[in-house]
Amino acid sequence: MGKHIAVSETVLRDAHQSLMATRMPYADMADILKTMDEAGYYSLECWGGATFDACIRFLNENPWERLRKIKSQVKNTKLQMLLRGQNLLGYRHYADDVVERFIALSAENGIDVFRIFDALNDVRNLKTALKAVKKTGKEAQLAICYTVSDVHTVEYYAELAKTMEEMGADSICVKDMAGILTPEVGKKLVSRLKETVSVPIVVHTHATSGISYLTYQAVIAAGADRIETAISPLSEGTSQPCTEALAIVLDEAGFDTGLNLTLLEKIGDHFRECKDHYIAQGLLDPKMLTPDPRALIYQVPGGMLSNMYSQLKQAGATDRYDEVLKEVPRVRKDLGFPPLVTPLSQMVGTQAAMNVLSGVRYKMVPNEIKDYLKGKYGKTPVPVDEDFRRSIIGDEEVIVDRPADHLAAEWEHLKAEIGDLAQNDEDVLIYALFPQVGRNYLAKRHSVEETSADEQEVVRVNGYY
Repeated sequence: MGKHIAVSETVLRDAHQSLMATRMPYADMADILKTMDEAGYYSLECWGGATFDACIRFLNENPWERLRKIKSQVKNTKLQMLLRGQNLLGYRHYADDVVERFIALSAENGIDVFRIFDALNDVRNLKTALKAVKKTGKEAQLAICYTVSDVHTVEYYAELAKTMEEMGADSICVKDMAGILTPEVGKKLVSRLKETVSVPIVVHTHATSGISYLTYQAVIAAGADRIETAISPLSEGTSQPCTEALAIVLDEAGFDTGLNLTLLEKIGDHFRECKDHYIAQGLLDPKMLTPDPRALIYQVPGGMLSNMYSQLKQAGATDRYDEVLKEVPRVRKDLGFPPLVTPLSQMVGTQAAMNVLSGVRYKMVPNEIKDYLKGKYGKTPVPVDEDFRRSIIGDEEVIVDRPADHLAAEWEHLKAEIGDLAQNDEDVLIYALFPQVGRNYLAKRHSVEETSADEQEVVRVNGYY
């Protein structure tokens, strides 16, 4: 066989996050996990990103319990998660002691590959998480958030990768969350990275703009070591390109993926049934399955598109979707060209929607955008225009060093705040990451535990369990 290309499967996390706002319950994956474990994947991405939030906010599941259940079924394949550096899985920076505890518990419960990124590619925001992962002995993968601007050149990314390798990264991922890495640039970028660093290079893209297969072909030819795909029923559109199709094509081209096509077909059949159910329930909007080359212009990632559309749907303003799309690059320019990845994709998307719906740009500005302009998220790729900054935050102080250096240790304080509702450190972290939603989730579980066995049956039927 030819060169080995490792493949990671995203259906348990990014595929459903990007297509249907992370609404897949554990029940829909439970019966197929053993088959997935035998299919020959390098890893199964199954945790992190928005899964933690969705579990407690919409699915009434304990995210830690979900991870343990997956681990109990998956014995041979690595489990992978997406971690937002100092943000963990929440929407603010956490003190170092919280970051360290979260990573230790994630590793203990089954995570083998930690993909750590910072929305601004500010490596200062990766240090604590990287150090904590290295301490567990698991794979510490640092991710470059790929975006396009005058600053974001191939050389810029090569320098970034070099810094990441020097920091101790075990592998480096080119994270193309908007599906805007074109084949030509992908080839140049991966070739340059392979010359610059010696750790494995992973390429992650989305099918949003319709070019993902060409991009994968180009980066594999340039020497990429690993790619990420989604099983066919939940592939394409704002998700990843299709696992089975790439397995067949790469096999034919003489590459060794290690994937078992018979088992992939079985996995596809399982999720095909789930998909019909999601469409019938209105969870999966077919609009998300169509490629949109406008992504190459607006650089809007899949998860952001589906979330933005669902926000506008709630506001009864889906007719203004195109207007909001056009406002996104304008807001991004105002904010110093941040890569559109969580939490910045949500922040930019929300600001763009507010600008369009209110009729006056920046009439309403969320606190997160104000904090961003105060430097609380890190260094912007391009300096923000000072007049614009002051028009939003006035004379407030702007942080120029690592934002987490301004945070006092907070673990004991959080533990005291949530009190008896938390039964263990995992519960404290649920509260730490999502204070209001987490408290509601823990309080609901607490009241369920106090009901009689008969009442528990009623609760189970009503969907709490």
